[in-house]
Amino acid sequence: MADDGTADLGDLLIRAARTLRRRWRDVLAPWDLSPHQARALKVVSEHDGVRLSDLAETLRIAPRSATEVADGLQERGLIERTPDPADRRAVLVRATEDGGRVRREIDAARAADSAELFARLPAADRAALGRILSTLTD
Repeated sequence: MADDGTADLGDLLIRAARTLRRRWRDVLAPWDLSPHQARALKVVSEHDGVRLSDLAETLRIAPRSATEVADGLQERGLIERTPDPADRRAVLVRATEDGGRVRREIDAARAADSAELFARLPAADRAALGRILSTLTD
């Protein structure tokens, strides 16, 4: 079988993903949040109350991990737990006012970082990259 360069593509994609993860951690540093916490805050902020089991499913993590992430966010005053009006036994997590503010700040910082990173590519290449990555994404 001839080497058509596809083996190297996987390595390049992994290296690009690592670069993005490193940059994401750097973006989050001013708020002292982990990527899991930032993703959880985003999910919680997008809903008017979410059960921890639904948060775990959305984040594709174990329910116990979702509880730990939520505990960390609650300790920082970014989310709060409230009773589920539809089921007294259940608890919902909601973003606090501070949580909403932090989420907006993080979104802006991440957008600025992405703009800086992808500015290395001409607009046509950015469009092609988006199309290609969408094709490869499950």
